[in-house]
Amino acid sequence: MHCGKEILEPEMEDCYDCAKRGRSFDGGVALLNYDAAAKKSIQGFKYGGRPEYADFYAEELVKRYGDRLRRWRPQAVFPVPAHKSRERFRGYNQAEVLAERIGEKLRLPVWESVLIRKKKTTAQKELNAEARQRNLEQAMEVTGTLQGLRRILLVDDIFTTGSTAEACARVLKQAGAEKVYLASVCIGKNQ
Repeated sequence: MHCGKEILEPEMEDCYDCAKRGRSFDGGVALLNYDAAAKKSIQGFKYGGRPEYADFYAEELVKRYGDRLRRWRPQAVFPVPAHKSRERFRGYNQAEVLAERIGEKLRLPVWESVLIRKKKTTAQKELNAEARQRNLEQAMEVTGTLQGLRRILLVDDIFTTGSTAEACARVLKQAGAEKVYLASVCIGKNQ
């Protein structure tokens, strides 16, 4: 119900991670489980200079989850921000490229400069769940105003423990958003 992870038992509404941690975001979808094939693909997108992979990911996300995304009635798409140094290193923010493609398909504006990562953090993949949460404390910020936006679709490439999405959703809600939903390409397993 919250993040889009597969659940192990039919009577469960939340995965173990969401049930254990509680969430500020209101729902989520993910295209692929983060297995070996998905990892290879997402690494090409994220580190291999292959921004065109976003075309396929966005197409498939909207094909599979378009009805749900439209029921959520987001007013804008926000990419998870990358720190400027990482964006320079990669040549682009992969979440922003993906958000642009999803925004095109859903005919929604993409707001890429309102939610920022103000602090350079250790790469999340190098940390355990608790360290990921601590790593992102005070890292995200909403600059300016949401100008009446109440429902936001937050887009990222990989969702593992949800720490990044949680940090983003928390500051977006503090800035006035009522609902924050997630769309990601890959999703990890329960921690």
